[in-house]
Amino acid sequence: MRSISIPWISLLLQGIPELTAEVTLAFVIARIPLKWNKILLIGIVLAIISYVVRLFPIPFGIHTLFLIILLFIALIWLGKGDFSLSLLASLLSFLALTIFEFVCLSLLMPVFGLTPESLSTDSVKRIAITEPQVLFLFISAFLLNKFYKKEVE
Repeated sequence: MRSISIPWISLLLQGIPELTAEVTLAFVIARIPLKWNKILLIGIVLAIISYVVRLFPIPFGIHTLFLIILLFIALIWLGKGDFSLSLLASLLSFLALTIFEFVCLSLLMPVFGLTPESLSTDSVKRIAITEPQVLFLFISAFLLNKFYKKEVE
């Protein structure tokens, strides 16, 4: 096992936006009011933790399990969320990310002639090709939030 070296630019332009979008979706699923200072704080902290955990020689994917648990704790502790809804929100938001990432990479890599190897060696290409999944997470969060608000009316 080897650690994964991730450039700082990836943390700033990929990790923080992606995890902030994921936290936003989790807040909506857990029906926690969107408090942007808390969402951004949690997103930044989770991105930094993910960055640090990936530096250790652990199997790939362990950081994801760790982040799911930390997001769940953050939803309960900082978001004051319900236990079961927070657990569901943590799991579903990471599932949504996985699905969006799979779809976006499957569609965009062939269009732009990219390979997994080129993405692992070129931070700019990796950041650019993963931005659509961040947008899809935010769009999903906002649409679901709008649906929940209509449901209450």
